[in-house]
Amino acid sequence: MSTGSAADGKANGGNGEAAGASIQLEGLTKHYPGTPAPAVDNVHMNIKAGETVILVGPSGCGKSTTLKMINRLIEPSSGRIRIGGEDVTDMDPVKLRRSIGYAIQSSGLFPHMTVAQNIALVPKMVGWDNNKTKNRVEEMLDLVGLDPAEFRGRYPRQLSGGQQQRVGVARALAADPPVLLMDEPFGAVDPITRDHLQDELIRLQHELQKTIVFVTHDFDEAIKLGDRIAVLRERSHIAQFDTPEAILTNPADDFVSGFVGAGAALKRLNLSRVRDVEVVDFPTVTTDDPLQKIFDLLRSGSTNEVLVLDNRRRPHKWLRRNDLGLVKDSLARAGTPVNDTVTRDATLRDALEAVLTDSSGRVPVTGRRGEYIGVVDLETLMNSVHELLEADRMDAREHAQELAEHKARQTSEEQEGL
Repeated sequence: MSTGSAADGKANGGNGEAAGASIQLEGLTKHYPGTPAPAVDNVHMNIKAGETVILVGPSGCGKSTTLKMINRLIEPSSGRIRIGGEDVTDMDPVKLRRSIGYAIQSSGLFPHMTVAQNIALVPKMVGWDNNKTKNRVEEMLDLVGLDPAEFRGRYPRQLSGGQQQRVGVARALAADPPVLLMDEPFGAVDPITRDHLQDELIRLQHELQKTIVFVTHDFDEAIKLGDRIAVLRERSHIAQFDTPEAILTNPADDFVSGFVGAGAALKRLNLSRVRDVEVVDFPTVTTDDPLQKIFDLLRSGSTNEVLVLDNRRRPHKWLRRNDLGLVKDSLARAGTPVNDTVTRDATLRDALEAVLTDSSGRVPVTGRRGEYIGVVDLETLMNSVHELLEADRMDAREHAQELAEHKARQTSEEQEGL
């Protein structure tokens, strides 16, 4: 499928990847036989090339139906779909689907195929040769943070839920599509794994600049991932289509306010990333270091605590000076396990939650393979919270002043008219 030649149809991709393509939905409607009202009614939406757009709304509002009409897993009853300026409404739907990445909840991997075979599926269908396909599988596994040598020969049942979802994303991106559709892809994993998968998607999008349309019922997830959010009513009627910050600070009506919920200032922590604040170094040792070196460091008085890294330099446990009494010939019984880590692409809200659940008062920051980079502490995060709260108070005061001035003008005009 061509992604169009219009100047605004494509985004600039990095690392030789195909760029994202613009998407236009024009009067898109789905009416199932025997039902009085359409499931999706006359949707108009313009999605920019390289943009992540989130569809969020109550269950049954038609958001997944709208998504599936883009690659025609569900055929529209009427309306047009343009991708990169090209009308794809009447093209061969199988050809269309092979040119659009698609990731779903629970990954949708074929259980009888290895990881490598799952990822290679679409490249082989579109005619890539064996060598190019093999290299692409290796590249995709590395891209989603899985060691090709360790994972290429495994079967889905041998993977954790989070690993399966990473492979699902790798498969969706394998043939280098300009568009990636994602239907609640992280809904079936635990909250910590979900946070890390969201961070991984943010990192991938920063590198690849695909056009992503993502369905979720979780407004916090929408804020975290989206360049723009479409809040949908019944039949996919658009209540508001705007940036996360605009929706948080100025919801269009009570329906949208209900999705925003309480604590808008704290939700705005989802708009800032760990990379936006200071990540500092912290004393570290490794599980391979001689015990005497660890003892000397903790007894030197320069630090009361060190972060123990495993043999892959991943955060393992916190070791404090008063833990030394438990150390005999190994570190096995001493120290407190690291409960959570965050990446540079994690939101400040994720980081704050991780810090508050860890007795150390800080959270390790890690790279794409979980390797230690630095730490973010509670003081840094609380300063960010206070700045957001103060900004909200300033906005509220300015809004109140504008209302007062408007009311005063109205009163003056009424008096002049008497």
